[in-house]
Amino acid sequence: MFKRNDDKITASQATIFLTNTVLGAGILTMPRSVTQAMDSPDSWITILIGGFVIMPVILLMVRLCLKFQGQTIFEFAGKIVGKWPGKILCLLLILYFIIIAGFEIRTLAEVGLFFLLEGTPIWAIVLPFIWAGTYLVSGGINSIARVYQIIFPITILFLIVSYGFSLRIFDFSNLRPSLGDGIMPLLKGLKSSILIYTGCEVVMIIVAFMENPKQATKAMLGGIAIPFGLYFLTIVLVVGGLSINTVITSTWPTIDLIRSFEITGFFVERLEFPLMVIWLMQMFCNFCSFFFQASLGVSQLFKVSYQTMIFIMVPLIFLSTMVPKSRQDLFALGDAIGMMGVWLFLLTTVLLSLVWWIRVKGLKQHV
Repeated sequence: MFKRNDDKITASQATIFLTNTVLGAGILTMPRSVTQAMDSPDSWITILIGGFVIMPVILLMVRLCLKFQGQTIFEFAGKIVGKWPGKILCLLLILYFIIIAGFEIRTLAEVGLFFLLEGTPIWAIVLPFIWAGTYLVSGGINSIARVYQIIFPITILFLIVSYGFSLRIFDFSNLRPSLGDGIMPLLKGLKSSILIYTGCEVVMIIVAFMENPKQATKAMLGGIAIPFGLYFLTIVLVVGGLSINTVITSTWPTIDLIRSFEITGFFVERLEFPLMVIWLMQMFCNFCSFFFQASLGVSQLFKVSYQTMIFIMVPLIFLSTMVPKSRQDLFALGDAIGMMGVWLFLLTTVLLSLVWWIRVKGLKQHV
């Protein structure tokens, strides 16, 4: 079993934990996926709408967790919908976490292979990161959160600096006309804009580990507001700097934006390689979050040792990593993961909240 008594995190650590779980490979491909779905420069509007849609979902998650303080979804799901339906729902979540952990580490490997390590076998890149993740996750959530506190400000600072320099090629006309094709493109892109928040279901786990659960609402809203702001800034600068035609045909549009300019006389004239190395660390953090959730889920669901489950997860995640045979397969898997995430949002948040509300109301009427 996982011992939670001496493994707590502060509100600020919880905020960064949620942010690092949501921020990952998506920021490198998000401008292409959203713009491609819309075929319109209005993708920035869709990102805004998607962010405002996800906020009430986060509030609903926090409210549900506060009803069962100190328990994760793996522990309280069965109390709401029954033992076996709860186990099935939790098993679906665990499978989802394993798949997305494999997806994130494979994307990390693909980015490294494309820009830095050409010709290196995928497994040779993947395995060291999985083993490093195993070491980090074995220390528990507090150890993971402390590492996140070191990496997060570095990655965000360098990303903002890179975006600042990219303003020299920004062209506001690339974002026009606004709503030139009406609202239909916005509706087409809404699905993609919601999918980029995949990972926010970690709220129903980390609230249980907070030292002061009363700060959960504020911490979780802050944790989702940071990626919300960064995604909005990214889509505006990438589309504004490259135009929608370039973004749609680019594999890694955010990196292509940084590659499209040089800083003469600066100690680093090309920023894409340092940004790449730093963002690989961010993607590693993203991977560790899902690795932790999968291991914790099986441990709590089947009452087995958390440390044992970490090592059992290693081959499962490695197999998940190696399933895509090409980059196209990887992107297709990413789309499928996004759809899985949306359905799990509905099952774990809306369904559980609705059933709990009906049960509580029924008990009150009975009394």
